[in-house]
Amino acid sequence: MGGPLVIDPAGWQLHAEHFAERHGLIVIIALGESIVAIGVGAEGGVDNGVFLAAALGMAVAAAQWWAYFDVVSTFSARNLAAQPAGRPQNTLARDCYSYLHFPMVAGIVLTALGMKTTLAHVHDPLHWETATALIGGVVLYLLAHVGFAYRDHKAVKSIRLAAIVALVALLPLTHELEAIYVLALAAAVVAAMIAWETVRYAEQRDLIRHAQPEAVPE
Repeated sequence: MGGPLVIDPAGWQLHAEHFAERHGLIVIIALGESIVAIGVGAEGGVDNGVFLAAALGMAVAAAQWWAYFDVVSTFSARNLAAQPAGRPQNTLARDCYSYLHFPMVAGIVLTALGMKTTLAHVHDPLHWETATALIGGVVLYLLAHVGFAYRDHKAVKSIRLAAIVALVALLPLTHELEAIYVLALAAAVVAAMIAWETVRYAEQRDLIRHAQPEAVPE
């Protein structure tokens, strides 16, 4: 991981489109593993609570997918390709993809770990380790997105920062509420984030999908 920081990136031969695409595939694989974790966590027996918790877990995973693949991945890949070849493009690739994708994927993996244990004990309060993995994983994922957006196009993702604050505020409740309620609250936070971004940035998202260069996700 430290190599790109000590080696001058100016001489890299970078194919921007393929570079961005490969990192997107890594995110897809991590999200797929999180879906598997939901199934593994529920294998001890299914009742209404487990069924609902599995649906909530899928909602969280879907929100993580949306946060990256709705327009962020498309816009950022185009932005990388538009940079001057050499040091400017390679440095952006290093920072946004080689480095900031690492906490993104780590956040997905942590969420999956927390989800697996949560599904096995939906009616019990969460132990702090599970709560930290479940809530902290989503927080880490969103923090990586905030850093990614700022480094990529100097945007401050205020609604994602608000979602992070709301999720952190849930942590003190995790030892008092049943796991299914904690999961429901976490799912509600990320669903509200998506709903807000969908409505608030509808025009920008449409422009990005139609490859308009003036469209910048906020």
